[in-house]
Amino acid sequence: MVRGGLGPIMQNGRWSGKARNSRTARASRNGSARNGRDPQWAALSDDELLEVRICDLRVHIAGTPLERSIERLWEELEMRRIRFRPHCWLSDEWFSPDGVPGIGIPFYLAHPRLGRLERKQVLEVEGGTKEWCMRILRHEAGHAIDTAYGLHRRRRWRELFGRFTEPYPEYYQPKPYSKSYVQHLDSWYAQSHPAEDFAETFAVWLKPRSRWRGHYRGWPAMKKLEYVDQLIRGIRDTKPHVVSRRHVAPLRKIRKTLRAHYEEKRARYGLDHPNFYDRDLRRLFSDAPEHARRPSAAAFLRRTGPELRRAVGHWTGEYQYTINQILEEMIERCRELNLRLDRRPDQVKRDTLVMLTVQTMNYLHGGHHRVAL
Repeated sequence: MVRGGLGPIMQNGRWSGKARNSRTARASRNGSARNGRDPQWAALSDDELLEVRICDLRVHIAGTPLERSIERLWEELEMRRIRFRPHCWLSDEWFSPDGVPGIGIPFYLAHPRLGRLERKQVLEVEGGTKEWCMRILRHEAGHAIDTAYGLHRRRRWRELFGRFTEPYPEYYQPKPYSKSYVQHLDSWYAQSHPAEDFAETFAVWLKPRSRWRGHYRGWPAMKKLEYVDQLIRGIRDTKPHVVSRRHVAPLRKIRKTLRAHYEEKRARYGLDHPNFYDRDLRRLFSDAPEHARRPSAAAFLRRTGPELRRAVGHWTGEYQYTINQILEEMIERCRELNLRLDRRPDQVKRDTLVMLTVQTMNYLHGGHHRVAL
């Protein structure tokens, strides 16, 4: 089992598509950026870069903003007088593996060119800001310290968080207004599994100046926070039981191309056909003859789509790639129905935002919500 990631680790293997051209292959062989210069693949086009194997990127944590973020995590652990320090390495996603008290970090955070490709492929860069990266690192540190000390074996841990051995769901249906869980990462991630509940609780407890005692006063989640506070105070000066420094699925062993990686990633965040109907779109727009000369609904949605997608993603916690698929389905159906604007654009945008949010929440609560970090 791999905990704390976006999904199961991809199986290593060579992508079987067309052969890389000579320029791409040459850039792969000369990929290392440790000498301070940009690797040759950084100058490739997106299409050429997608043909590079992940193992040939040869990026490293040292000398990048990631290094400072990890140092900041260690400083926060030091502030809590915790002697344990999780080790970190680059892989293809965020995760903390069972049996190894460390943290895998996605490769796209090790170079700005890879970050731009990530955004182009899935519309967002998870952990791409300093604050976002720290939130995820604190969460993964919770998994790592659980592994290091075997905390989930304690009876009180099981009473508060549940069975650690409970199978991970492919989907989960969160209750957004539940006060039995802390709120740290998006998508109410603490509700996805007992191990994630503990990691989220630990992250809230660890964050400097989080004022969790005041914020969660009166919440059932307070019992979990107080338990974590008591638990860590009892182990922080002791040696970990598990001290493995192994790297699981390190970059050098992932032989698939970036193209194969993103095809798998988009498929994992995809959705079945959205549950909206033509009558809903006709309420939003119009196919009446008198509006035939008005701007098309498809063009309007295409123009306002990025703003709508970001707003819905912020409020629902859903992946922007998933929201974009709903938008694309709406655009295509509006084109087929030849729908037009029949009101002021600001009114239409407001109502479109409501409809897109409803469709996203229907998808989320319909048992199809992808497990987030």
